[in-house]
Parts: sequence; C-alpha cells; structure tokens
Amino acid sequence: MADDVPDIALIPRAERAVAFYGDAIPVAIVGDEAFVPLRQIADFLGLNWSGQYLRVQRHEILARHLRKVAMTAADGKQYETLCLALEYLPGWLFGVTTSRVREDLRDKLNRYQEECFRVLWRAFQAEVQQAPTTASAPLEHVRGLALAIASLAEQQIALEGRFGDVDEKASTALMRIDRAAQVVGVLERRLSIVEQRTTFPSSITDEQAAEISSQVKALAQLLGEQDTSKNHYQSIFAELYRRFGVSSYKLIRKEQYTSVLTFLDEWRASLA
Repeated sequence: MADDVPDIALIPRAERAVAFYGDAIPVAIVGDEAFVPLRQIADFLGLNWSGQYLRVQRHEILARHLRKVAMTAADGKQYETLCLALEYLPGWLFGVTTSRVREDLRDKLNRYQEECFRVLWRAFQAEVQQAPTTASAPLEHVRGLALAIASLAEQQIALEGRFGDVDEKASTALMRIDRAAQVVGVLERRLSIVEQRTTFPSSITDEQAAEISSQVKALAQLLGEQDTSKNHYQSIFAELYRRFGVSSYKLIRKEQYTSVLTFLDEWRASLA
C-alpha cells in the first residue's frame, strides 16, 4: 500500500462545477493542475467508497496523486476533500469493472469512462485561459526591448548628425525606428488581449451573497415540502452553478445578481 495522503490540504485558486449528464462534478484548480473529488464521482456511479479508496491506495501510481483539497461545498463552506489529479482519472475509471456497478448504472459508467475526462479537461483548460497569468511579463520585456531599440535609433540620429553624412545614416536610423514602432504596436495589441483575458469582473458583495443563500434556502424548503426524496438545497446550488458558470455562489458576478434572483423567483413561482 502506498504512503498515506499528505495531511496538509491544497488550496485551489479556482473551482468550477462541470455539468456531466445530470451530475455537477467539481474541478479544483491548484496552480496549473486540476483535481476532482473521487468520493463524489464514486457516489454518482453507485460505487462503494471504502472499497474504491482501498483500491486507489493499493495502486502505487494513483495513490501518489491523491491529495486533500479544500473545496467549496453547496453551503458555501470549504471542506478537506480527497481528490485525484485529473490526468489520472481515466486510470481510476477504467479500473472499475462493469460487473461491480448496478445494472441500471452500467450505461452511466460507460459514459464516464468514454467522455468524463474529455469534458472535465476542457473545463480545466477554459479555467486556465481565464485565470491570472504571468504571460504579460515576457511581453512587457520584449516591449521594453523594442522601445530601447527605438531610443537607441533616436540617439544614433542625434549622434551621427554631429559628424556629417546625416542624410543616409539618418534614413537608416529612421527605418530602424519605424520597424521598432511596428513591433511595439503589435506587442501593445497583444498586451491588450492578455489584459482583457486576465481581468476578472468583480463578484457580488457579502450582503448580496447572503441574500442569494437565503433565497436558495427558502426554495429548498418549498421543494422539500413537495418531495422529500433528495437534498434540494444541494441540487439548487448545482443548477445555479451550472447556469451561471461559477463554482460558488460567492463568485457570482455583480452583473449576474439580478438574473440569479429572477431565476430563483421564477423557479419558486412555478411551484405555486
């Protein structure tokens, strides 16, 4: 059996709930690596978690990539969750034999084995592209070099102008300035694109988050009066995260706030 999972929980820089055939699968981004909660996926597939955990622990490779991650639950709080690095998810999924799954869940297992990794990986890539990046740093460096070239060219004009034969040499220097200016222009456009990608819209205030939580609780209670077979509180949040593309209601953008309340109001009105 491999060594125990490290005690210190990883803190994700971002989380995303990915809708997959009716299941809301959380993905946590830690640095440039994605992690998925194994127990939740096991529950979705109707698998015995204790047996699956022992199977992962016995597998030397999978066990090395098992980590505790502080993930946000439906109640908005963070809990230490046992997660597997996304790139090793297929290794675990393909180790689940169809005979170990209830007959009514076998088609679902096949879908998970065939498509789950691809769908989650796509969501992970989208999160990486949206996340803050240091990509602008090398661009800033190149931009600085281009500006330095332009500055040197200008100095060359001034210096060579003192010693005659200015026209020919100045023409060469001006060509260098023009080329440098073109480089700077291209770099400035690229920097602008990077800035647009790395600028995050502001999230709702704590008061607005509390109002959404209160509305969800009221809706869950109403649904619970009509159907006591499941956790409506969690399912409402899962639908909210899927619809508005967030992993926590506290990450809802300010411009989405009114739409979220309208969505919850319409849901509640449909139950009347």
